Amino acid sequence: MTMKLLFNAIMKFTAGFVLLAFFLFLPAGTIAYPKGWLFLGLLFVPMLFLGIFLFLKAPALLEKRLNAKEKESTQKGVVAVSGLIFAVGFILAGLDFRFGFSKMPFWVTVAASAVFLIAYALYAEVMRENAYLSRTIEVQKDQKVIDTGLYGIVRHPMYFATVLLFLVLPLVLGSWISFAVFCFYPVPIIIRILNEEKILAEELDGYRDYQKKIRYRLIPFIW
Repeated sequence: MTMKLLFNAIMKFTAGFVLLAFFLFLPAGTIAYPKGWLFLGLLFVPMLFLGIFLFLKAPALLEKRLNAKEKESTQKGVVAVSGLIFAVGFILAGLDFRFGFSKMPFWVTVAASAVFLIAYALYAEVMRENAYLSRTIEVQKDQKVIDTGLYGIVRHPMYFATVLLFLVLPLVLGSWISFAVFCFYPVPIIIRILNEEKILAEELDGYRDYQKKIRYRLIPFIW
């Protein structure tokens, strides 16, 4: 089981890197795309260390995070729309670099890179706090409601971190056009949250009380 998990993790890590590189560098027409490499470094270097940590300390959680096969129809639609946004956003970023459409100040990329790392740190903290954190919408055996840490601020801190990640990544890539595309990313996330909360309220003991205790789903004082 351990070797199977390791092989699965390595294969998905490699496939993810190759796929994103393909979406960025092929439209760019060159591998000499510095901000493309910056983004890949910011994404995959922390991912590598996080994956190693999970493999050594929390293999069950790593296995859950590697399983992305949704069973619920609404969530399948969310995954499909999100994938389309990603593909279009990355391709446009590469084309933007190739033809020089965007004129983005260097400080924007630097600031976006810092925010990206902060969002990734939040992502890692959420995984530390919640051992039930599957990538698919499901209620697991003996699952309990987590209401401390970041979960004591908003009900879905993981989605907050991912929205922040994907809103700043086109700025890391230096593309205003790609940023316009990724601005649509919160829409499927909102749909995912509403559907997920319906399932959790029906199937997870204590979740309705948690909803009353923690009012905000994604952003404090807003929603």
